[in-house]
Amino acid sequence: METKKKDVYGLATEFLKKYPFTISWRIKQHSKILEKHLNPDEEIYYLFVAQKNPNPFDFFCTCLVALTNKRILIGQKRVFFGYNLESITPDLFNDFEVFKGMLFGKIYIDTVKEYIQLSNIDPKALTEIETNLSEYLLEIKQKYGMKEKNENESKKE
Repeated sequence: METKKKDVYGLATEFLKKYPFTISWRIKQHSKILEKHLNPDEEIYYLFVAQKNPNPFDFFCTCLVALTNKRILIGQKRVFFGYNLESITPDLFNDFEVFKGMLFGKIYIDTVKEYIQLSNIDPKALTEIETNLSEYLLEIKQKYGMKEKNENESKKE
């Protein structure tokens, strides 16, 4: 279990070292939320830091976004009490959009239920995030499709 803790926080700090203009706060606390909710057989493929909000002037909504072998997790420790965790399974993940502004970039994730806005990201990170999200979407949807197909075939028999 200790390796997961190092991995989540380590991946977040690695991302921030690589893309220092991403606005972020309280990364260690957000990491603990993701660690708590990672399943024992769940593995993080890619992790990035962003602000989960539609307002570019609101800098207090930092979150960690983890692409795992089972789902997308968005973890955010609240300032005083509690936390927010969003889990997006492959069947709910539709697509995403990348927007590069003058100072920061944004990622919009479209799901069946909602539209998630991730902002204040270092513009240099957008290409890497887009590549990882695209590959993740293709891989996870294919796995999910195969799993669903096998389940449907077994039900017919």
